[in-house]
Amino acid sequence: MKDKLSRESTLSHKLFLQRESESFHLAYERELEFYDAVKNGDFATLQKIMLPLQDSKLGMLSTDALRNLKYHLIITVALITRFCIEGGLESETAYTLSDVYIQQIDTCNDKESIYLLHRELVFDFADRMKSLRAVTGLSRAVRRATDYIYDHLHERITLEELAEEAGIHKNYLCALFKKETGQTIQEYIRKKKIETAANMLSYADYSPQAVSNYFSFSSHSHFIRTFKKYMGETPSEYRRQHYRRHWKNSD
Repeated sequence: MKDKLSRESTLSHKLFLQRESESFHLAYERELEFYDAVKNGDFATLQKIMLPLQDSKLGMLSTDALRNLKYHLIITVALITRFCIEGGLESETAYTLSDVYIQQIDTCNDKESIYLLHRELVFDFADRMKSLRAVTGLSRAVRRATDYIYDHLHERITLEELAEEAGIHKNYLCALFKKETGQTIQEYIRKKKIETAANMLSYADYSPQAVSNYFSFSSHSHFIRTFKKYMGETPSEYRRQHYRRHWKNSD
């Protein structure tokens, strides 16, 4: 009871100070507009209304300036995650991506790193939602196949397994997949593996060899050739170029 009275007293005092200084939090409608833009993959709107972390209207969560920014960015990630799940992003993907970004937030040591990461994560989620909206017209069979591919990227995926998951004959699946995605099944699998491998090389502490093994490439040389075909660089070159040195030292 005493703690509750203390909280109420603190709340009343802070509200009084905010009224006196005319310092108020952001309008709820503006926040909703921002999170809806991320959920819809609406880059044009995001460019106009990107919420700045240093805005005083976001409120003060800590007297330490850097910690205050970190808290606000963690809240932003948490809300974006839930809006994107509501918009159709697979929940395990959304929550895991949120965990990755929160771990990175924790290692930031200066404001510029926070600002950079803020913009990066907002547009990362928005890009995923834009891509998701682009494939909503897929048939149930192809949608089930792409979901299976995503969940088993670290394995060697066979056409027979995909056909069984999709519930149609493998020859029909191949034709339908090509018609709806513009890619063959194998092209799609290779591209998704390389895209995910590139993210691991950029943000995780894995060597190119370890990434190659994780995605079940037949050999490390095959991984290098395939990676260079899609990314224009070898895995090692890509890692040196993109690995975030302000989080951890490069290999």
